[in-house]
Amino acid sequence: KLKQVQHLAQLIKPAIDSVLKDKTQPVLADLGAGKSYLGFILYDLYFGPAGRGRVAAVETRPELVATAKKIAAESGFERMEFIESRIADAALGAVDIVTALHACDTATDEAILFALRHEAKYVALVPCCQAELARELESAHGSLEQLWRHPIQRREFGAQLTNVLRGLFLEAHGYKVRVTELTGLEHSLKNEFIFAERHQRSNPRARAEFDKLVKEIGAAPKVLASALP
Repeated sequence: KLKQVQHLAQLIKPAIDSVLKDKTQPVLADLGAGKSYLGFILYDLYFGPAGRGRVAAVETRPELVATAKKIAAESGFERMEFIESRIADAALGAVDIVTALHACDTATDEAILFALRHEAKYVALVPCCQAELARELESAHGSLEQLWRHPIQRREFGAQLTNVLRGLFLEAHGYKVRVTELTGLEHSLKNEFIFAERHQRSNPRARAEFDKLVKEIGAAPKVLASALP
């Protein structure tokens, strides 16, 4: 886990450097933070030495929030805050960077909508346990259904489709998206890294591709689909 988080910190560093250059007090929101490993490392490596900027960790489990607060206080991480909340209910004001490391299933979709609500310039996601579309595909039929006929293939295809649609959704909202490997598969099978930087307000071509793919397959992440006009 430590190796994954350290490598992810390096991948996020250019975004942090950018917002530290452009803003006096940039804000990074770490969603579905868990034990806040990522937030602690990002603060220790970048925000702490910079002497400015804030890291806000959002997590639903009160015991993890309490433990993280204690660690931050003992470490002197004064510009970290820990919020006990669902991602969908969290409101932080202006946010520059959104991260979500292994936010399970639809929590990654909630992180994407959070980024849009808070007009984040950068979004860094490592999805996990994409099970929603695999369930939808059980009743989806058409010319491509051989791609997901067997349960093991349905699970893998559903995960792949979920992340493809997430990328298109971000592009439809004006982000430039890059998808790459987080770290070696020996460290984690949940290894896809989606990085997005906003360049414009919308992209009609990407929206059309999103709609086309959803129509052809017959399944879509409900959280994202419901957010589209």
